[in-house]
Amino acid sequence: MAALRTVAAANVIQCRLASNNANSIVISRPAVLSLRCTFPSVKALKQQRCLHAKPRGFTCRALYRPEIETKEENNPQTLDYRVFFFDKSGKKISPWHDIPLQLGDGVFNFVAEIPKESSAKMEVATEEPYTPIKQDTKKGKLRYYPYNINWNYGLLPQTWEDPSLANAEVEGAFGDNDPVDVVEIGERQAKIGEVLKVKPLAALAMIDEGELDWKIVAISVDDPRAPLVNDVNDVEKHFPEHALKVIAETNESWAKLVKRSIPAGELSLA
Repeated sequence: MAALRTVAAANVIQCRLASNNANSIVISRPAVLSLRCTFPSVKALKQQRCLHAKPRGFTCRALYRPEIETKEENNPQTLDYRVFFFDKSGKKISPWHDIPLQLGDGVFNFVAEIPKESSAKMEVATEEPYTPIKQDTKKGKLRYYPYNINWNYGLLPQTWEDPSLANAEVEGAFGDNDPVDVVEIGERQAKIGEVLKVKPLAALAMIDEGELDWKIVAISVDDPRAPLVNDVNDVEKHFPEHALKVIAETNESWAKLVKRSIPAGELSLA
């Protein structure tokens, strides 16, 4: 059974960059997000008009969108289904290695693998060339959650949980050999392969059979409630419906379990 631990504010996540260098990136619990947005002043615009120059437009680094396109190959919910990524020149790229991690001002790129309100377990194929997104399998069969998830799920590019590195802050657990997972709690359903700009809110450490599997709780900076949330306490205040929905759905699952309408496996129902 996986153990879940909330990491204190003083703790950090150390993820080795999934690139050719041996540097490490440290993601700490973020401070309040400050967007560096600039507007031209009235005086500046007048001066620019006098000089017959084009006025400077609005700029905002946190709303930067990389020019990335995705292309599906084969049919969804099949073993051969893949989502590949391409840059603006049409060159095939890796969503894991080629999309930058940081954008500055506490904002990070997030690659959506599983859209909210869906159940197919999609993941970046870390062992395939260009690491496309595919549906996960177990014993040759496609994997699904038993219910639709309530958030967008995906990864932070250019991160890797090193399986040879024991994390002293989390019971000496070793990394799970995957990029760091992200739970994005915004209201909009992302598309498979969509790249969102997010700010981290908290870090959860899941230990499954001795492997460390970080979960970063984050929110898209474009979400209407993004300015209201900067940590776990804010999430509980402004997103109470998430907790209530999870409680209701898991209670419904339990009811099906005890009524034996779904297999109980090795669980005791006495």
